[in-house]
Amino acid sequence: MDLSLVEGFSKSLAMTVLSEIGDKTFFAAAILAMRYPRRLVLSGCLSALIVMTALSVFFGWAAPNLISRKWTHSITTLLFFGFGIWSLWEGFTEQGEAEELSEVEAKLDADWKANSVGAKAGSKDDDDLKKQLRPFLTQFFSPIFLKAFSITFFGEWGDKSQIATIGLAADENPLGVILGGIIGQALCTTAAVFGGKSLASQISERVVALSSGVLFIVFGIQSLLSAPLPGS
Repeated sequence: MDLSLVEGFSKSLAMTVLSEIGDKTFFAAAILAMRYPRRLVLSGCLSALIVMTALSVFFGWAAPNLISRKWTHSITTLLFFGFGIWSLWEGFTEQGEAEELSEVEAKLDADWKANSVGAKAGSKDDDDLKKQLRPFLTQFFSPIFLKAFSITFFGEWGDKSQIATIGLAADENPLGVILGGIIGQALCTTAAVFGGKSLASQISERVVALSSGVLFIVFGIQSLLSAPLPGS
């Protein structure tokens, strides 16, 4: 097996898991799954994350074709060190473990209450029965799916993990990066959806931030000591 593929996969998987656990989109998926059918929430969140990962890897793959690979390698190295220091700072200065969870929950609560005004009365069993009778495409593009997709997609856009994925794809095997990223996103999102708020509230944001900070620093050191991949 191609060593660069394995290296890109393992780095992307580890980075994604540590970046996404305890992230705002992780909490959002957990809370949405408590209020809406898990299947629709999971498919909406995962679709957004897969699209985001694919776009990030594409940007990273295209970067060396626009800029010298030496420059992209140097920028990626700086990004790893920068994100490592940022994550460590967040871990050491974290005020409250549930602060981010409470913030996301408050925003979704406000949105949910606004949308529930004037909603039709009906039992959950009736709603579930109606959803089962709907055609597949109607379910796929249901308001719940679109809500989960949009919250996740725009929550991830410009996030630290997205920028790190772009940098990683510019410096590692893009196929390995996209596979590792998608599997990592699937693991985290599935845990959030089926674990719910009880799992989300037990996650120590401090430990996750410190762990991801150390991982980014390690990636930075490895990138600093290694030569850029041949190709430009």
